[in-house]
Amino acid sequence: MKVCKVFFACALSLFMVTGVFAGGQRNGTSGGSTSGAKIAVTFAGTEGATAGQSRMMMEVAEQLNATGRFDVKVYVAGALPGDTDNLVTQARLGVNLVVPSDPGRLASQFNIPDLNILMTPYILTDYKILEKLPQTALYKEWQASLEAQGIVLIADMFNGFRSFYTTTPVNNVADLSNLRIRGFGNSIGQALAKYLGYAQTTVNATDIYAGVQARTLDGCEIQAATADSYRLYEVTKYLALTKHYMLQSSFVCGKALLDSMPQADRDLFVKTVYDTAARYSAIIASEEQGYYDGFKTKGITVTEVDLKEFEAAIAPLYTNNDLKMTSGIKERLFRELGL
Repeated sequence: MKVCKVFFACALSLFMVTGVFAGGQRNGTSGGSTSGAKIAVTFAGTEGATAGQSRMMMEVAEQLNATGRFDVKVYVAGALPGDTDNLVTQARLGVNLVVPSDPGRLASQFNIPDLNILMTPYILTDYKILEKLPQTALYKEWQASLEAQGIVLIADMFNGFRSFYTTTPVNNVADLSNLRIRGFGNSIGQALAKYLGYAQTTVNATDIYAGVQARTLDGCEIQAATADSYRLYEVTKYLALTKHYMLQSSFVCGKALLDSMPQADRDLFVKTVYDTAARYSAIIASEEQGYYDGFKTKGITVTEVDLKEFEAAIAPLYTNNDLKMTSGIKERLFRELGL
C-alpha cells in the first residue's frame, strides 16, 4: 500500500507539472525541433524570488526569450509541486524542466558518492574554484555518469555559505545538541547532524518558517540570501556563522530536453545558463556580507564561532568515510584544481 501511495504521489505531481507546459505545446511551443516553433522550458526552484538563484533563473529566461527561439518560464519559492529531488526526477522522465539541485543531492539521488566531495563540510571554501571545476577530469566523469542516467549537469553556481539560524544561541558545537534543525535530507545532511549532535528534520524549505513558528523546528542550516527571502529573521533570532557548506546550485535538465533541440539552440541554451551562473556566483559572493549586516539591523544576533572547533567535530566524517567516497578523492580533486 505504501508503494502505491508513493507511486500515486509521484504520478500526480508529474501530471500537475506537465500541465504547466501543455498550453505552450498546443500552441506549437514544444521542446522539439519543429521549424519556427519555440522551445518551451520551465525553470523551477524552491528559493524565494529575491534570492540570487531565483534572480539568475529569471535573467536566463529574459535572455533566451529575447532571442525569439525560446518560451522560458520561471517558477520560484516552490510554486511547482514536488521537492527538488522530485522535480529532477520529472526532468529525467522527459518534462521540460531545468532544476537547481546541488552536488550532495545529486550524489545521493544518482548514486555517485564521490560527487559529495563538492559539498562536504569545510572542503571547498572559495567560490572562485568553480571557474576551474568544469575543466577537471573528475567533473567530466560526474557529468558522464549523470548523463548515462538521463540527467545533464549544465553548470554549478556558488549560492552562498550555509550556517545555522536558530531560536536559541549557538556559540559552540555543544549548543546544537538535541536541537531540531532542518537541513539536507541526503547523506551529507545526515552526516552533518550526526557529528554536530543535532536532530536532523527534513521538511520542504518553504515550510521552515511555519515549522519554527509552530515550534516543531528549533532552526535550520541555510544560506543567507534564502534565509532573507524566507524572512526567517522574523522567527529565528540567532545566527551562528559556521559556514560549513559552500553551497552550489547545480543546474540540471533531462537529456531528452537537450537532445530535442536543434544544435544551435542547444549550444545557445547551455552557454546562456553556464555564463549567467558564472556571473551570479560573483554577485552572490559580493552580496553575502550585506545580508549578515542586514540581519543585525533586523534583530538577529550574529555570532562568529570558532570554525576550528566545528571543523574538528566534523573530522571523523572523513576518517570514518560516512559518505563512501573513493580513497584519495579530495587529493585528486585538489590536484586537478591546481590547489
